[in-house]
Amino acid sequence: MGAERFETYVSRLEGKSVAVVANQTSLAFGTHLVDTLLAQGVEIKHVFAPEHGFRGVADAGAYVSNTKDPKTGLKVYSLYGKNKKPNYLQLEDVDIVLFDLQDVGVRYYTYISTLHYMMEACAELGVELMVLDRPNPNGFYVDGPVLQESYSSFVGLHPVCLVHGMTIAEYAQMINGESWLAESVKCELSVIKCLNYEHTDYYELPVRPSPNLPNMASIYLYPSLGLFEGTIVSVGRGTASPFQHFGHPSISSEYSFTPKASLGASAPKLEGKECFGFDLKEYGIDSMPQRKELYLNWLKLSYDQLNKEHQFFLKNNFINLLFGSDRLQNMIKSDRSIKEIRASWQEEKAEFLETRKNYLLYEDF
Repeated sequence: MGAERFETYVSRLEGKSVAVVANQTSLAFGTHLVDTLLAQGVEIKHVFAPEHGFRGVADAGAYVSNTKDPKTGLKVYSLYGKNKKPNYLQLEDVDIVLFDLQDVGVRYYTYISTLHYMMEACAELGVELMVLDRPNPNGFYVDGPVLQESYSSFVGLHPVCLVHGMTIAEYAQMINGESWLAESVKCELSVIKCLNYEHTDYYELPVRPSPNLPNMASIYLYPSLGLFEGTIVSVGRGTASPFQHFGHPSISSEYSFTPKASLGASAPKLEGKECFGFDLKEYGIDSMPQRKELYLNWLKLSYDQLNKEHQFFLKNNFINLLFGSDRLQNMIKSDRSIKEIRASWQEEKAEFLETRKNYLLYEDF
């Protein structure tokens, strides 16, 4: 991991005031990066934490407040809630920001939005940002539509495919290179690459990147099942297998689960209701890595079963922010085939692949 290559960057931190963007995934040889750097005499001024917090246990979308790390005594500023972009006071005495978060390679996973706003703040204040890179566990393919600008939000800021196939350092280079920061400012960016990684590699995460992605089956299924978050269907938040099954009380199936309040899912969708659906744990680990594509059949199947009696898509149209346009919702409502839906994004995907080539740091698939 980039964070583990101490010989390439720790000397560059000497005499500097450092801030770190980190969470529970920010490990170097099994020890948290913040603890290791403090032990090496690096002056860490404070820490910034993304969605789910510094220890990674907050619910998805839950407000995360500023706090103090009990182990180190460092101030932890939340970058999720009201303060998604660092302010002047939080960066005024900082010379360099280290960014070390484990991403999962999906546009609506918010760590890349946190990256964007940190880069923007650093660019505006003349602070260097150093990305300590990590492999992308879904980095072996690219698929899905490119986000349309009118659907930009914190769950999708940039015109990239839904599964973008880049590490977080490659993504940072694209943000800079494509002038996506406000007023086209450029961030002073440096990157510490991973060693011996290629995009064809299947990388198993040692730590869950967020509370509801507990294993590799959930991470491989996440790009496809995440779209259910814009519907009335549960993806198993509040169960032992989030993002490894899906269900609803009105789906016709023998398999069932019942969501209950739990750590990382304090008020899960359909809490306390028996949901019938499909168990995808084995499919997720055995088949999804070989498919190398978004799998929309489950979404269409659920719509066909439920929409006669229920309004399938949430009234807030969250599905459009997740997908990056209203195309998916409209095509499913119009009974278009999966083949037609997939065909609708192939041209924009091809254009994105060409742009993506300019920012790759590792051998591609």
